Amino acid sequence: MCLAVPGRLIEITGDDPLSRVGRADFGGIVKEINLAFAPEAAVGDYVLVHVGFAISVIDGTEARR
Repeated sequence: MCLAVPGRLIEITGDDPLSRVGRADFGGIVKEINLAFAPEAAVGDYVLVHVGFAISVIDGTEARR
C-alpha cells in the first residue's frame, strides 16, 4: 500500500523537465519535491506527493477532501 499526500506548490525552480524542483506546502510544513513525474504542475496547483515526488496534479476540492 502506498501513501500520497496532497500539497500546494508555492515555488518552482529549474527548466529541465527531469530536474524541476518545487516547494510544496503541506498545511504549514514546506518541503522540496521533485516534479519530473508531473511536468504540467504550476505554482498554485495541488499535487499528490509520494516519497518526495509529485505523482499527479489534483484539483483543490480533492486535495481538501
